[in-house]
Amino acid sequence: MKKVLWVFFMVFITNIAHAQFGIRAGYSSANFSDTNFSPKSGFHAGVYFTAGSDLIQVEPGIQFAGKGYTGEDDNGTAIDEQLNYLDLPVLVRLSLMPILNVFAGPQASFLLSRNYQLGQVSSNSLEVISAYDLGGVVGAQLQLPAGINFQASYDIGLKSLNYFDTDVKNRVFKISLGYTLK
Repeated sequence: MKKVLWVFFMVFITNIAHAQFGIRAGYSSANFSDTNFSPKSGFHAGVYFTAGSDLIQVEPGIQFAGKGYTGEDDNGTAIDEQLNYLDLPVLVRLSLMPILNVFAGPQASFLLSRNYQLGQVSSNSLEVISAYDLGGVVGAQLQLPAGINFQASYDIGLKSLNYFDTDVKNRVFKISLGYTLK
């Protein structure tokens, strides 16, 4: 076991020279699982650090992410729920071709703020929803010349948000444009 860990450590240290920082931002379409709400459009933006070999990379990141939903209550009154999170993904990327990779990994998310609008009534109380979320991320990335990348991903919440004592989970589709600093 010690030899395996030593080899892993040496491979990581050898490839740290290829480490890269980057920025990423894009469009998000978020909703809750198991509801009849409509997706909420939003955005996400953040930074990432990638290290590894040409075949496999590890990419931790930090980003602001808008989530939530839109819809109507039983009386037809409009609902708009804006949830703002700090997402901390740790992705593992597998290169299929020099310009294409797929990725997956865990993500921890921390609720920063909430803005609930039901008709003319609004609330920003954080007491009706869990303060954090645990989930997974899957997706694919196209690496273009000059450090530009384009990716599509899907965030799958694995922990109940206990939203107004209801078992729902975040679901977010993201399209992102990124730039890796060389």
